[in-house]
Amino acid sequence: MKMQAVTVIGAGLIVAATSAAAQTAAPARSERQQRYQIGTMERVLEGAVEHGATVTRDRLRAYLPADMLLSENARVRGFKLEGYGMFFDVAVPSLEGTVPWTFKALDQNNLGIDTALRTLRSFIQTASPNDADVQQAFRRLELQVAPVSASLTVADPRDAAAGVDAQAAGVDSPATPGQSTDPAPASSSATPDPILDNPEEAYRAEIRDALMDAMLEHSRGLGIAPDEWLTIAARSNNERPRLAPVDTDSRTVVIKVRGSDLNAFLGGQISREDARARMDVRVF
Repeated sequence: MKMQAVTVIGAGLIVAATSAAAQTAAPARSERQQRYQIGTMERVLEGAVEHGATVTRDRLRAYLPADMLLSENARVRGFKLEGYGMFFDVAVPSLEGTVPWTFKALDQNNLGIDTALRTLRSFIQTASPNDADVQQAFRRLELQVAPVSASLTVADPRDAAAGVDAQAAGVDSPATPGQSTDPAPASSSATPDPILDNPEEAYRAEIRDALMDAMLEHSRGLGIAPDEWLTIAARSNNERPRLAPVDTDSRTVVIKVRGSDLNAFLGGQISREDARARMDVRVF
């Protein structure tokens, strides 16, 4: 009888110990799963930054021969804040490359591509009007930079006015030796890509849009409650890039979405446009 009692007590202790171990293991598994989901989201946001950089690079490559490179990899750190939700700190690397910022600096000093071409053309026509080699060399240079020139600025109104005056006076404009006297085709009325005016601002806009899309598309595993927030704070790193000028206008972009709106989008109750419109975007 005593042996049976000891056996029953021992079995009870084993069951109790097993139950306690299971209760302890459940939160541990939950924490591991949460850390895994946060790590996954960190990698997704790093990829979003790289995607924004790629889009910016492709837009610039349509006009400029030089390639843009990230100064380093994006860095993202995620945190679970009790009573608030999830917060991710995003360090955005600089986009390095000399050509776009060189063009920008020259244009600010009235030394843009079109101005430079006009200056060279005027000098050559004055100093070497009959030198066919010089004229052909300049024409070759003009053809090389024509796409960049056309995209950066509109044709100088003074040139157009001079052409109109010459036609009104019945005088043909002087032709470069070896160059056709046929009128040049009308310049395209397409608006140049605004990225050429401010590459840094265009880069920031691409990163912001990529992060917003990533927040909507890849946050299901985070389990944001309806009364919680998913927040991202993105700012360029403080290190001075090696080639491009330092971004003195660096700002922090804070993007927030409420859990109820996020879950409504993930559940198909609202569209992407509605979800983006409900996101709170502020710049500090």
